[in-house]
Amino acid sequence: MNRFEQTFSLLKENNKKAFIPYIMAGDGGLESLVDRMSLLERFGAAAIEVGVPFSDPVADGPTIQRAGLRALENGTTLKGIVAELEKAREIISIPILLMSYINPIYSYGIEKFVQEIRKAGVDGCIIPDLPIEEEDIITQQLEEAQVELIRLVTLTTPIERIRVISRKGKGFLYTVTVKGITGERNKYDTDLYKFLKTVKKVSPIPVMAGFGISNEEQIADLTNYCDGVIVGSKIVDLFEQNRISDMEKLMFSYKHKTKLG
Repeated sequence: MNRFEQTFSLLKENNKKAFIPYIMAGDGGLESLVDRMSLLERFGAAAIEVGVPFSDPVADGPTIQRAGLRALENGTTLKGIVAELEKAREIISIPILLMSYINPIYSYGIEKFVQEIRKAGVDGCIIPDLPIEEEDIITQQLEEAQVELIRLVTLTTPIERIRVISRKGKGFLYTVTVKGITGERNKYDTDLYKFLKTVKKVSPIPVMAGFGISNEEQIADLTNYCDGVIVGSKIVDLFEQNRISDMEKLMFSYKHKTKLG
């Protein structure tokens, strides 16, 4: 049983949902990455998604775009991130996810990338601009390294395609909750809850909701229809403003009110 299976099994056993925060590696200095990950685990994260800064982030909204630019200005590199994740794995027990676009991985060298993240103890990869028709470029290497490829579906993904994607998936299925890029939202598409119910019904693996989630009311609503949430921009924003006590209150509040694990 890998770390994802252990995590979701334990959450289900305790009737809880997962909270996965996203942070941008190198925002605030790459030397802060391990401490930030340790902090998030202590605050109750079920797993941590670590973003790789990229100059052309097609799925990211303004908050994460700015964080990526700050990280690049700090001299953050993929090689440096992998080295910090290896240090993080020594003290962090929850699953670690690495989120990158395919171009930086391809440029780094797919074989080298997979070997190094495996050595660093990374459990899964999210590559949002890699469709299933093209994923053979990396899937065999990831499978051999026992690193899960976390696949995404969106509000515009047809049901038959969701069925195919979810059956290929391991770890969990990332369900994008908006028709657009990341960033806080005041309200969701009226069809979202119906969509989540459909995804949950056809997916053999846990279903996580992400994009635009920033407050406890949204989390309470969404976790009625899925296995947990991924929160990015809000966490990035709180780290940028050094509002650590607010982050602690936020995550503990979420856990208390929504049975998050």
